[in-house]
Amino acid sequence: MNRHTLLASTPIPNDGGELRLFEAGDDFVIKLDGIAGDLMSTRAHGSEDQLAEIACKKIAGRAQPRVLIGGLGMGFTLASALRHLGSNAEVVVAELVPGVVEWNRTIVGAKAGHPLNDARASVREGDVALVLKEAAQAYDAILLDVDNGPEGLTHKANDWLYAMEGLQACKQALRPRGVLAVWSAGPDQDFTRRLKKAGYVVQELRVYAHGNKGTRHTLWMADKPA
Repeated sequence: MNRHTLLASTPIPNDGGELRLFEAGDDFVIKLDGIAGDLMSTRAHGSEDQLAEIACKKIAGRAQPRVLIGGLGMGFTLASALRHLGSNAEVVVAELVPGVVEWNRTIVGAKAGHPLNDARASVREGDVALVLKEAAQAYDAILLDVDNGPEGLTHKANDWLYAMEGLQACKQALRPRGVLAVWSAGPDQDFTRRLKKAGYVVQELRVYAHGNKGTRHTLWMADKPA
């Protein structure tokens, strides 16, 4: 077991608590103050990689594909999206916590290959909900890697994203045949039903968090009809 050394901490806006960044051997870990276990780690990011890979492969052949990612995390979702999109793509990342953006630009960025340095990527510091509400058929794909998925831990305002109102806002922000891709720590049949009720064509996947054994996470690929 690697010893965890605290490197930095940062507040979550709107009294959402505090995130803490630790060094653990050769890796980095982010924890939420007061919650046991790791919120995210540079060691286990296979499911984030697949979230972006599966969604971006669906749209990579389009003219100037545009992607919105909700949640920067450790940068692996963004890095995977950029790997699977061409030079004509644009990827916008909405990140609520400014400190997380700073950590990606400095301490942890190398682990994901410094994706924020890619000219195709840009960051909006703020709630992804606000970005969605101002968009109309602006994106070919929306990737939600926010909190713990539909069963959120860090920010209760995230509940809106996974409720019917949020799913409809995502649908409005997607172009025809766009894809809404959602990451979750675990399955949620109620969320699957909400996606279908919102008019998406839904595929639910279970993928490994790291390698090909151990913990599995849930991904939803929800296609907007033409």
